[in-house]
Amino acid sequence: MTLTGSSQTFTIKYVIQAKFEIEGVVEKPDVIGAVFGQTEGLFGPELDLRELQKSGRIGRIEIELHSKNDKTSGLITIPTSLDRVSTALIAASIESINRVGPCAAKVTLEKIEDVREARRKIIIDRAKEILHKWTIETLPSVDEVYKEISGTLKIGKVEKYGTDELPAGPDLESSKEIIIVEGRADVINLMRCGLMNTVALEGAKVPESIKALCKEKEATALLDGDRGGDLILKELLQVTNIKYVSRAPRGKEVEELNCKEIFEVLENKVPIEELTKPRKEAKLKVEVPKEIVELAKTLEGTFEAVLLNEKGEPMERLPVSSLAEKLQETSGVDTIVFDGIITERIVDLASEKHIKKIIASRVSEAVKPSLTVQLLTFSEITPS
Repeated sequence: MTLTGSSQTFTIKYVIQAKFEIEGVVEKPDVIGAVFGQTEGLFGPELDLRELQKSGRIGRIEIELHSKNDKTSGLITIPTSLDRVSTALIAASIESINRVGPCAAKVTLEKIEDVREARRKIIIDRAKEILHKWTIETLPSVDEVYKEISGTLKIGKVEKYGTDELPAGPDLESSKEIIIVEGRADVINLMRCGLMNTVALEGAKVPESIKALCKEKEATALLDGDRGGDLILKELLQVTNIKYVSRAPRGKEVEELNCKEIFEVLENKVPIEELTKPRKEAKLKVEVPKEIVELAKTLEGTFEAVLLNEKGEPMERLPVSSLAEKLQETSGVDTIVFDGIITERIVDLASEKHIKKIIASRVSEAVKPSLTVQLLTFSEITPS
């Protein structure tokens, strides 16, 4: 049954329906008056219809009536959000009405409809339709199933390499170019995409067999786009001579990537020379908004830092001595500009907070290159 009022549509639980027969001709207001008047005070204010209607626990009372041959008959409809016991008491109270105006009357409960049950049935029926359609649309064809199974058979199983028994693809030893990943799940994912020249580190410490491989073959490190990947990259740069580095998008792991994403990140691999070449070799200045260049000039000699949001708007100005502590509790920073030295700790915090750019007086020689945070000095920037 459709009820007026959007709030009733969502809050009612039950609908009381009672039919009535009256000896005489009456109007709707007469019936409404009898409903409120003859039930008033039967069970205290908690079940008084007027109070319940004011508080929204019963909805608008609807009356349908027809008069014929000096008699009136019809239907009383009362929507309610009360519990079952209270609803039953209201229904029984309505049945106790014996007069409408000056006329004798008889009221009989016809039914109490559970609106939620009706809604549940509609929802269940619709869910069955959705499931049926979904199943048909997503069910793979016989050809697709055959191709998938055949592809799996061709992949083969993950092998073990070296004394460390590292997870590896079957073509690792026969390939001149290899891909180093973090774990077994990464190896499996790359094998699904046809890349069989893979080997996993299985930990933050680089195994001796990986160090030896990097001397013999052209190695590309394909690492997760998280803090763990940052740390492993630093370790690889220190103890191996890998040729290239690729990273999963920030916040993603290699095992989560589909084949298209894997080939894209490998295509965009960065030569190690670009990461490790001395900064003094840079010949071209980097263009940044002129506001940042002006900000850098005003900061010189102040030992202060300014945090900028994605729009380049200043968020906060603070002493450089408080910068590291502030970064741990701040979010939404896009760029840091400060009169000081970029340290490894600042770079690590910036990477964790997804900060894209750090501009400072100079960069510490101990800082390892970062794939996720651009490091610039005041002397390297120019207005765009």
